[in-house]
Amino acid sequence: MQNFDAIIVGGGAAGLMCALSAAARGRKILLLEHNKSLGAKILISGGGRCNFTNQDVVPTAYLSQNPHFAKSALSRFTQWDFISLIAAHGVTWHEKTLGQLFCDQGAKRILKVLTDECAKNGVTIETGVAVEEVSFENETYKITCTHSSYSAPRLVVATGGLSIPKMGATGFAYDVARQFGLKVEKTEAALVPFTFAEGDLAFMKPLAGVAADAIISCGNSSFREALLFTHRGLSGPSVLQISSYWHAGETLVVNLLPNTEDGFAWLRDAREARPKLQLKTLLAEILPARLAEAIAEPWPGALGGLSNKDLQAVADRCCRWKLVPSGTEGFKKAEVTRGGVSTAELSSKTMEAKKQPGLYFIGECVDVTGWLGGYNFQWAWSSGWAAAQYL
Repeated sequence: MQNFDAIIVGGGAAGLMCALSAAARGRKILLLEHNKSLGAKILISGGGRCNFTNQDVVPTAYLSQNPHFAKSALSRFTQWDFISLIAAHGVTWHEKTLGQLFCDQGAKRILKVLTDECAKNGVTIETGVAVEEVSFENETYKITCTHSSYSAPRLVVATGGLSIPKMGATGFAYDVARQFGLKVEKTEAALVPFTFAEGDLAFMKPLAGVAADAIISCGNSSFREALLFTHRGLSGPSVLQISSYWHAGETLVVNLLPNTEDGFAWLRDAREARPKLQLKTLLAEILPARLAEAIAEPWPGALGGLSNKDLQAVADRCCRWKLVPSGTEGFKKAEVTRGGVSTAELSSKTMEAKKQPGLYFIGECVDVTGWLGGYNFQWAWSSGWAAAQYL
């Protein structure tokens, strides 16, 4: 049996950051990954460009049963610290929208920085290794794999959540947490497209591929970004964002005219100024033509022939479109997992389990879920670094 100072299970963003940071402190680190290669989610992020962080990281961009939990790690290893790390390797980046930072050299370059740092600091990495059993005795964790076993006084679980199972996602972290008596908050798909029943799909299906700027609200939360119609419902950044706040049965409110303060007043003024104009033509001045035509279909005549009641109905359809999704596309399409290992069980400073010495949970498997736009990667970097300081 090989002995180490700490064993990290999971070779994604959080696990790699934890490994390189702990090894830089002189610790003998073993990193185990059940996939044949490291960093699967890193490589697909941002269409291969890797949206590695956001320049406006704030704790309010994270959902958790304890909204304060993420503050400690995020404040001690910030987006600027990660930027400094990759800049030292010659990586450059650019901002897209809403503070999202993408790697100019692509996602493979970000992964190479992490693996190069691991190599430089002497991290032992084993890939294609499935953990069969975790045990704890005499203040030591024993990790039994298919053809080998390892031991260490500290074990870090960084195996992520349930999202994108085709890339190897499993419930391993939650199984280990429950094994040692830790609470796991309900896990659900987040940053995920919505699906709808046939009634709504009759409108949405013909619009598949059409995108529009929109504000989508659910309860007290709202996001303004692109909305995308699909064959099964709605996707796009604004939809993915609000999905993290949505629960089954709740109503979404969609505003397809986000730059129009009063939809009814705008339509009324247009009727007075251009009574012979068709509604679909007016809407097409703001919306994609196919969407404008679909909305205007019940009102085919000229604006001058529409009553105030008609205009109000159109305004409601454009600015206060109420929808109740039948569900989501689930973990197969979700970018992250909402819920996970309860923050009440962990130290926000060290990420160590309060009642199980030497056991740490970092990254997506913890009940901390960030917005779309690099926030979840930053949580991986920050939580991984935080745990590494105590290994």
